[in-house]
Amino acid sequence: MRSRNPVFSRRGFSRDNGYAGFNTAPQAGGPAVATQANPYAQPTGNPYAQNPYAQTDLGAPQAPAATGRMTIDDVVLRTGSTLGVLIVTAALSWALLPVDDANIGRSYGIAIGAALIGMVLALVQSFKRTPTPALILAYAAFEGVFLGVVSSVVDNRIADGAAMQAVIGTMATFAAVLVAYKAGWIRVNRRFVGFVMAASLGFVLLMMVNMLFAVFGGGDGLGFRSGGLGILFGVIGVILGALFLALDFKQVEDGIAYGAPREEAWFAAFGLTLTLVWLYLEFLRLIAILNSSD
Repeated sequence: MRSRNPVFSRRGFSRDNGYAGFNTAPQAGGPAVATQANPYAQPTGNPYAQNPYAQTDLGAPQAPAATGRMTIDDVVLRTGSTLGVLIVTAALSWALLPVDDANIGRSYGIAIGAALIGMVLALVQSFKRTPTPALILAYAAFEGVFLGVVSSVVDNRIADGAAMQAVIGTMATFAAVLVAYKAGWIRVNRRFVGFVMAASLGFVLLMMVNMLFAVFGGGDGLGFRSGGLGILFGVIGVILGALFLALDFKQVEDGIAYGAPREEAWFAAFGLTLTLVWLYLEFLRLIAILNSSD
């Protein structure tokens, strides 16, 4: 199972490229056995069975070796680095690209250009079988330029304090989903993944149709981004982002349990950054709609 993100198809810890997926679990004392509860278990019980960093046949995964298995610290460090680059470039673009009447056109142009470059870089990384840190950090830098300008426009021209509210909303959602996932309230299984992927595909297709109607028909297209419908779809976007966070947490957990190489922490950082950017933009858009309707 490859794609886990509503925006980009990325390669994470999935069965089709040799990484741990959602439908397998480490088996204690021997190879996995297909059962009614888990008919998708792999014959070896561990896709890293031939990997020097994989768990042994003695049972649960062993403590990560100093020479190469991914740990939660690796994921936190890489994610922090990626988000740090994004935040710095967003702050710089906010400060250096004014959005007053005289400069908003130029700033918007730079932001759209940065967003397109970031999208291309993200797509390139998504189709690579190994993570490239420079590519991931470059994506974060260009995405930060886009977010900085968009945030400045909403904050200065539509809703004062909207950017900080969106940041708080994103952080609160991240914390809530993490707690719910660790407590077992959210169980990521095949049905969960199928539902999220189908819902996100429908959501993205509707937004694309709305954008086409807006471009060729003027106004807000079908009205999915304003008024009552806009608020509804904004809430749906936030919910989808939260569900994709749960998928990201599952990928990280599987990668660590199966002894993924340390470099795979960059894939985890990449996926988490994509999801957090999605969440932030949906919160920002929702806040803008709510304030514009006052």
